[in-house]
Amino acid sequence: MNVQLSTAQREFVHLATQVIEERHRRSRQGLFKRLYPDADTVQPDGTIIHAREKYKWHLEFFKAGATYRERCFMAANRVGKTQGGGGYETTCHLTGNYPDWWEGRRFSRPISAWVAGKTKETTRDIIQLELMGELSKKPDGRRVFDGTGLIPGNLFGSMSFRSGGSDLLDTVKIKHKSGGWSKLGYKSYEQGRGSFEGTAQHVIWTDEEPPLDV
Repeated sequence: MNVQLSTAQREFVHLATQVIEERHRRSRQGLFKRLYPDADTVQPDGTIIHAREKYKWHLEFFKAGATYRERCFMAANRVGKTQGGGGYETTCHLTGNYPDWWEGRRFSRPISAWVAGKTKETTRDIIQLELMGELSKKPDGRRVFDGTGLIPGNLFGSMSFRSGGSDLLDTVKIKHKSGGWSKLGYKSYEQGRGSFEGTAQHVIWTDEEPPLDV
């Protein structure tokens, strides 16, 4: 059956499609605000984000930051160490947006931070993805993130990428609630000890255990 649509009908279908796609895009964003809810919450895709009270060890880890300069979150795989642990806290500090229940360390001003993984590939495919979301390239060659990671996309500022075409960020500025800009640098252990020397940082998140010299 061949259905002919008028110009007005085609325009309506096009507009409706855009609205649906935009709603879907927005539902994928805002991850940071959805984590650690007061009660179990069903997401648009049917998954469940469990209540904050079920993450006792995560909350203890955050709280310890108010007392200790260095902490280790050692746990089994796939229990939320990257997204719900280091990634969540790093986002809090970069943006200055702390939840009401937060008992850990707080920064009232923009910070400088590093995040680091074993290799540039794991830093890109794990840490960068969790914080920034998916990376895509525009027809004009620009590289953009979709903001589906922990850091809200509307807070992204200027950014630079590593040379060599790895699609790994070097640095990115993140808008802080005070009005200034936090600076986030991406590192990998394979860069060696020298890459981690000489610059003081407010926050350093190493996603996996680093070598002793680092």
